Amino acid sequence: MNVTAASAGAARTRPLVLIVDDEPDLLELVSLTLSRMNLETRTAADLAGARAMLKNESFQLCLTDMRLPDGDGLDLVAWIQENRPTLPVAVITAHGNVESAVRALKLGAFDFVSKPLDLGVLRKLVGSAIRLSDRAENLVATSNIRGPRLIGQSAAMEQLREMIARVARSQAPVHIYGESGTGKELVARLVHESGSRREGPFVAVNCGAIPTELMESELFGHKRGSFTGAVADKKGLVQSAEGGTLFLDEVADLPLHMQVKLLRVVQEKTVRPVGESREETVDVRILSATHKHLADLVADGRFREDLFYRINVIELRVPSLRERAGDIPDLAEAILGRLGRRMAIETPTLGSDAMELLRDYPFPGNVRELENVLERALTLCTTGTITPEHIKLRAATRASAEPAQGASGSGGTLSANPAAAAELRGTAALGEQLEDIERDAIVKALEKTRYNKTAAAKLLGMSFRALRYRIKKLGIE
Repeated sequence: MNVTAASAGAARTRPLVLIVDDEPDLLELVSLTLSRMNLETRTAADLAGARAMLKNESFQLCLTDMRLPDGDGLDLVAWIQENRPTLPVAVITAHGNVESAVRALKLGAFDFVSKPLDLGVLRKLVGSAIRLSDRAENLVATSNIRGPRLIGQSAAMEQLREMIARVARSQAPVHIYGESGTGKELVARLVHESGSRREGPFVAVNCGAIPTELMESELFGHKRGSFTGAVADKKGLVQSAEGGTLFLDEVADLPLHMQVKLLRVVQEKTVRPVGESREETVDVRILSATHKHLADLVADGRFREDLFYRINVIELRVPSLRERAGDIPDLAEAILGRLGRRMAIETPTLGSDAMELLRDYPFPGNVRELENVLERALTLCTTGTITPEHIKLRAATRASAEPAQGASGSGGTLSANPAAAAELRGTAALGEQLEDIERDAIVKALEKTRYNKTAAAKLLGMSFRALRYRIKKLGIE
């Protein structure tokens, strides 16, 4: 009797998984597979039975089919999100029915697996979900963020932290949108570090920095002899992220033919190296980012609509520094402290006039520009206090409403640096200035190379494709 009780107690210490499906063969297959992973299972054939079990027992994962006798698996996903928000739920979809999988992910499903079941993919999914459930057991959602912290106490940053904690519990693709310099890669790393894949690799890829002709090989790898120069097998960046996260920065720069191949990675979770006849299964979470509006690119035919909906299941918007100017003092203190440690010097303080100047500046380059401004100020400062003379800002106009405020609105900055303020008032919009500078540089390069675009691109340090795009955008004849 005691032995039986001990055995039952030992059994209850194993993670418990609920499998919901009306196919007896599938229930038996999944139960057998999970039992070999030292997991205990319960089965239900319909929504009513699943809800009853979820109310009476504590599960670490729920696997549910999409089609059930008394309803839709999506109804169960929604019920779990409302009543058991910390429980990971994965859906089993019909082969090729990615639309249903995307809907499930938007509702809060952890992940999906397609029929016929690939047991290798199923085991990886279950393993990730159990690890996530174990860590989340005693954590509040907003305290689940790990790794480097986002600095700032503004409402926009608090909302971003909350969203990161929520999406970290899912395996759904996340698209991170924000202006250049706002910290999109930091947000991606926080999503990775806060989720079930933090023990795996985080592989960041700048899609705009890889030459078009090498992109397929770099992302998916190649077999020896598949093309000239392929002297050995090479693993792609996607395979290097196995068990972890693949972060595609500037995903809008992917050429159309690569967008098709990426779509297959997201939908089927498989890749085919260059020169290989068979596809390889991969277990990676896709995070992407860009400063461009993907919806506009879709409308212009420069980004595939089907890929847009696959990678944009969840969207995270990173606010610009203009939207959270109140965070500048905290950011400045943290940046100066880091720079001081790196330069092995005593960190100077930021004078009140210098701080007012920073808070009044729109920072089109966002946090990255703030870092550059403070690094320059630290270099110029010879005393223990950074003053407005050490703050060198680019010329830029203020918002049209600000000059109407009179001395109370911007007087502090004007009195701190009158010459800079006069320059700010008298210049054209920053975007127009930058385009003029860019246009002049491209024209000079073209003239210098006798209008050889390939040579001009090399002189400017950009790809031929990028130069052609800039010429068209800037209207250069």
